[in-house]
Amino acid sequence: MHFLSKLAINSGIYPRVQHMRYLSSNVRTTKLFINGKFVDSKTNDWIELKNPATNEVVTRVPKSTDAEMEAAVNAADNAFKTWSKTSILTRQQTMFKLQALIKQNLVGFAKRLTDSITEEQGKTTIDAEGDVFRGLQVVEHSCSVTSLLLGETLPSIAKDMDTFSYRLPLGVCAGITPFNFPAMIPLWMFPMALVCGNTFVMKPSERDPGAAMILMEMLEEAGIPPGVVNVIHGQHKAVDFICDNPKIKAISFVGSDIAGKYIYTRGSANGKRVQSNMGAKNHGVVMPDANKEHALNQLAGAAFGAAGQRCMALSTAIFVGKSKEWINDLVERAKKLKVNAGHIPGADLGPVISPEAKQRILSLIESGVKEGAKLVLDGRDLKVNGFESGNFVGPTILTDVRPNMKCYKEEIFGPVLVTLSVDTLDEAIEIINANPYGNGTAIFTTNGANARKFTHEADVGQVGINVPIPVPLPMFSFTGSRGSFLGDYNFYGKAGLNFYTQLKTVTQLWSPEHHSDTAATNFPVMK
Repeated sequence: MHFLSKLAINSGIYPRVQHMRYLSSNVRTTKLFINGKFVDSKTNDWIELKNPATNEVVTRVPKSTDAEMEAAVNAADNAFKTWSKTSILTRQQTMFKLQALIKQNLVGFAKRLTDSITEEQGKTTIDAEGDVFRGLQVVEHSCSVTSLLLGETLPSIAKDMDTFSYRLPLGVCAGITPFNFPAMIPLWMFPMALVCGNTFVMKPSERDPGAAMILMEMLEEAGIPPGVVNVIHGQHKAVDFICDNPKIKAISFVGSDIAGKYIYTRGSANGKRVQSNMGAKNHGVVMPDANKEHALNQLAGAAFGAAGQRCMALSTAIFVGKSKEWINDLVERAKKLKVNAGHIPGADLGPVISPEAKQRILSLIESGVKEGAKLVLDGRDLKVNGFESGNFVGPTILTDVRPNMKCYKEEIFGPVLVTLSVDTLDEAIEIINANPYGNGTAIFTTNGANARKFTHEADVGQVGINVPIPVPLPMFSFTGSRGSFLGDYNFYGKAGLNFYTQLKTVTQLWSPEHHSDTAATNFPVMK
């Protein structure tokens, strides 16, 4: 039975899925969203999107034509002329309405976003809900724009002279999003861009664009004017178009190292602002004084949740001193995790995104074994009843890993935990700081001095103390650093607001006594 039919039987959503406006009515193909309309692509080049649990085709995704991409950018450029001048209160109200619509989607039988994520990406239902909820929090934060966009004023900075500053939108901005968070990452981008007065062109991942398209339906219902947000689809050609088109002023990207460096370099060379979140190798340090049960439970969840397909997955554990004796207990916890199709109740992790991703994960596990690591938990040959064709990999643990091994140096992006053992916290910090990535790290300890030392000395942008995935709430910013980020401003929070705006400073002189007709050629000095 096709996965869509199974989903229909379990949740009663089949009639709703049939009538999704972003899908064509005959052959199930994903539409574009241009100038406020869902339109069928004229392309002859399509991408088959397959359900990771079954490898059955869910929909066909178009590779947008040049004319379609130009139409999207032109629509955004034209809409900017009016949207940028729209009252900030109107823009805020649009986000309030979007917030309400997303909240409604998280309850009852209206879970179109989470159903789409589970079908196209493979996440478990509960993880898909988390995907949506963390994006919703950014929408909620964007509703604070009336306070966030306040400028600065210094009256009487000199005689009869005042100075003030305020922030202005950039123009057309673009977002290129990854497959692993098909709702959250788009919601990191366009809500902040829109409330600041920009318009937007988004290219969601061709592997799971459904969530982004449903968000477009919600935006339309929330009253967003035509052209303010547009969606194109594709791969390399669409990325190059975004990097090169002169009407696009800024690019937000989350994804792999290779793509992130390419987009940052090409976009920057064309004079665009670029924020690029890339790869990671996040370490969890387990101290012998840690609360054992808490540390192991958190480590297992952070390593294997979402099948390890998170840029903040705690994919590397460093056991300090006697804590290495807990590895066997960690293995037993990992064995209890249930692997299944994401819509099956009780599943702890679902499939990885594609057969190619699975093969890459298996090859990295094999490389670790060949280089001397011990495979204490092997999830390579896992078969899931009823979903034998799915891209499943079970929780896998490699011990005795060394920093020169390929399985350590590369981001595996699967349910694989590599573990190292050291004698001291100093050695653990040294390993972390020698790694090129700087997305996130965590320490499990009950010792405040250890926690403080780790916080100050670990050269990583986001640090957790007994928190395995320290992604900050959106009133802060996502502060990945070093090899994990390129750009001047991080995502959301104050940094995100700065990214999507430009600062203008005004100095004004209103002197009732100043009537001289003589030109002043000296550099102005304020007194």
